[in-house]
Amino acid sequence: MLEFTRYTVALLNRINSGNPPSPGEITLAHQGILFTDEVLEFDRRCLESLREPLETGRVNISRSGHQASFPAKFLWVCAHNPCPCGWLGHPAKECRCTPEQVRKYQNKLSGPLADRLDISVEVQAIDHGALLQGETEPTELGGSAGLRKRVEEARTVQLERQGCLNGEMSAGQINKHCKPASGAEKLLLAYAQKNHLSARALHRICRVARTLADLDQASQIEKKHIATAIQYRKTLGGEAGSQSPVAQQPTYNP
Repeated sequence: MLEFTRYTVALLNRINSGNPPSPGEITLAHQGILFTDEVLEFDRRCLESLREPLETGRVNISRSGHQASFPAKFLWVCAHNPCPCGWLGHPAKECRCTPEQVRKYQNKLSGPLADRLDISVEVQAIDHGALLQGETEPTELGGSAGLRKRVEEARTVQLERQGCLNGEMSAGQINKHCKPASGAEKLLLAYAQKNHLSARALHRICRVARTLADLDQASQIEKKHIATAIQYRKTLGGEAGSQSPVAQQPTYNP
């Protein structure tokens, strides 16, 4: 199931609302996808309310005389422009925002919330000619059908190996199944120490690297898998080479 949320709807009222509390949008997205468009247009307090469900997979609500707990285990995918006007970094059109406006806009996503995200991808504008011709699929990977086949095979490997998907692994399972090769481990430790990564961020890199290895049908996490997983985090705020806190990113089951 895909739940689509626009910033024009108060996110707090969409989480779970009413008295007594009733299931809201993130509970409706349980075991599905919650796509939040223009995520940085949300009030920061609203975004912070997502921290608990992203961490625990549940949302707990207390109202006068009522308490409720609802399931909220979802894949959070969000998108935003690089700046308020939307043209920062564009090769042909000039951004109209001041540096202070850009900083304030991008800082709406706090470090603790960004720490709960796995992947950040900067999406480039599609060539108009290619768009009109429909040439937008990654044909070198076999298109959507080829990608789906690789994902299904990787999911099967994960379930057979640890009984759950990589995004659902516990800390103990991560230590057991996400041990990088020697060279890959050195790269990971160097990056973690340089950027003072939290334990949560370190484990997320390991899980993404494990998934990349599964997609390559590799039994061991190699240096290239760690390097790619690190690259996916570099646009998160506070890490080396960071420029923007979030683009499009899953938060569980990478």
